[in-house]
Amino acid sequence: MSPDRPVRVLVVDDQTLFREALTTLLDVHEEVEVVSAAADGAEALELVATLRPDVVLMDLRMPVLDGVAATQRLRVEHPDVRVLVLTTFDGDDEVFPALRAGAVGYLLKDATASRLVEAVLAAARGESVLQPSVAAKVLARMSRLPDLPHEPRPQPLVDPLTHRELEVLRALADGLSNRETAERLYLSEGTVKNHVTNVLAKLGVRDRAQAALRAQALGLL
Repeated sequence: MSPDRPVRVLVVDDQTLFREALTTLLDVHEEVEVVSAAADGAEALELVATLRPDVVLMDLRMPVLDGVAATQRLRVEHPDVRVLVLTTFDGDDEVFPALRAGAVGYLLKDATASRLVEAVLAAARGESVLQPSVAAKVLARMSRLPDLPHEPRPQPLVDPLTHRELEVLRALADGLSNRETAERLYLSEGTVKNHVTNVLAKLGVRDRAQAALRAQALGLL
């Protein structure tokens, strides 16, 4: 994706009113361009093949082809297209199948407009954005996994995180955006972005979800 153009988004939801409202909401932001909307997963696949959006905002419970099945198809047929789940449900039966299918993020429909736009931009960069309740589920499941005897536990960091970076890491693991983290820690958003960059580099990961999982494995959370 070129940094000089808006992120191209396809909205997928079986509720007509919600599709129209979401399109209107996103079109207000110049960083985002809604290229089309689909009422189910099958229609979404057809539109992705034609329009090649950067991000698909995917509902889960839809007729014809549901969001999980559509996400699986997209991962195989269009691996460069990022899927960001936007749904009403955050139960284990929805969260983990969607993430296993290849979704890079998972938000609920009560998210604020600013958080949604930030998540779309992050997804376009290949980063993961998880609703706080979803992040908690992922970390809880990771903590229950047994240590495999043939895989040594990760070693301590060569360059330890500072106290402030640990605070940012905990906020990141809670699923907070940079703006929300800045409000929690009484920092500027730019300072938080710098800390997030440092945290990712020190942990040797590419995105926020991987950072949370690695931090959990290292016992930092």
